[in-house]
Amino acid sequence: MLHAIDTRQLRLPAPETTLSLSDITARAATLGAYDGHERVWLGRDEARGLTAIVAVHSTALGPALGGTRIWPHPSFEAALTDALRLSRGMTDKAAVAGLPLGGGKAVIMADPRRDKTPDLLEAYAEMLTALAGQYYTAEDVGMTLADADFLGERAPNVAGTTRGSSGDPSPFTARGVFLGLKEAMRRRCGSPELEGVTVAVQGLGSVGWTLADALHGEGARLIVADLDRSRAEKAATVFGAAVTEPDRIHAADADVYAPCALGGVLSASTIPEIRATIVAGAANNQLATAEDAEHLAAHGILHAPDFVINAGGLINVAAEIFSGGYDGAAAMEKVACIPATLAAIFDRSEAEGRTPDAVARAIAAERVARG
Repeated sequence: MLHAIDTRQLRLPAPETTLSLSDITARAATLGAYDGHERVWLGRDEARGLTAIVAVHSTALGPALGGTRIWPHPSFEAALTDALRLSRGMTDKAAVAGLPLGGGKAVIMADPRRDKTPDLLEAYAEMLTALAGQYYTAEDVGMTLADADFLGERAPNVAGTTRGSSGDPSPFTARGVFLGLKEAMRRRCGSPELEGVTVAVQGLGSVGWTLADALHGEGARLIVADLDRSRAEKAATVFGAAVTEPDRIHAADADVYAPCALGGVLSASTIPEIRATIVAGAANNQLATAEDAEHLAAHGILHAPDFVINAGGLINVAAEIFSGGYDGAAAMEKVACIPATLAAIFDRSEAEGRTPDAVARAIAAERVARG
C-alpha cells in the first residue's frame, strides 16, 4: 500500500494505466513545484478507494507538518503538483512563524462529498501510522474536525483534534488573517479601521466565514462568493453582503480582496482586473507563479504573503504537538504576533525594493539554512 518515492527519481503514472509503481513514466522532475523535496510518499489501497500523496519538502527545522486535503483532482499530476506546492509553502510558513517544524502536505484524490468513506479514512490512517515521526497532519480542504478525530483515534501523528484539545484550527487561522489584514490596511491607508471599508471575501468555508463575521463586526462592507451559492446567500442575509460569482470576485469594486478558497487566484490574467489595493486572505499558494508577486507590485497592490498571514492554524496545531499541554490562550497570543511579523516584512520590502513575498521567502530560507 505505502511506497516511498525517491524524489530524485520520482515518476508519474501514464494516464491510461492504473496507479502503481510499475506503470509510472518519468515526468515529475520537470514539475515546477518539485523544488528540492526530500521525499514523497504514495499510498494506494484500491479496495478501500485510497490514492494519497504525502509530500515532505523539508525537515531541517523539525518534523514535517501540513494538513490533509481531500479533493477530486482531475489527474494524478494535478494532485502531485498541488501536494508539492502546498508542502513547499508549509516550509516557509513554519520557518517565518519561528516554529520547530518542517513543511509537508497530504492530498487524497477523492470527492469529499461522495468518496470520503470510513474505509478510505481507515486506509489513510494506516498510511499516517507508517509515517509517524516524519509527518504530522491536521485538517485542510475537504477534511473536517470529525475526520481528524477519526484519524487521530487510529494514528499517533494527527493534530487539530478534540482529543488533542486544540480542535478546529480554522478560528486561529481566521484571527491571524483578520489581524494581518488590518496591518495591511495600516500600511497602505494609514489606519487599521474597517468602518466603511469594502472587502471582497472569496470562499466562505470555516475560515472565510469566520473572517467575514469579524470584518462585519467592525463595520466593513462585504462582497462575497463561494462555489456553494447557498453559503453566499446566507452571508447576504447575515452580513448584508453583496454576492458575486466566484470567478469574478477578484475584479470586484473593493478596497481589499481576501482570497480564502483554493490557490492560484493571483495570475497574469486576474491581476490586471483587481481593483483592490490590498490582497490579504487565507488561501494557500495565492500566486500562480513567483513572478506574479512582481505583477501585483507593478499594479500598486500590497500583498500580504499568504504563508505569513494564514499561519494561525499552524501555530495552534504546533502548540498541541510541542507544548506538553495545550494552552489555547498562549497559542492565540502567538497568533497576535502575525501583524508585527507582517510589519517587519513590509518595512524590509520597502527598504530593499523587493516584494513582501520575496522578503518573506528570504526570511524563511535564512532560518532553514541556519537549521
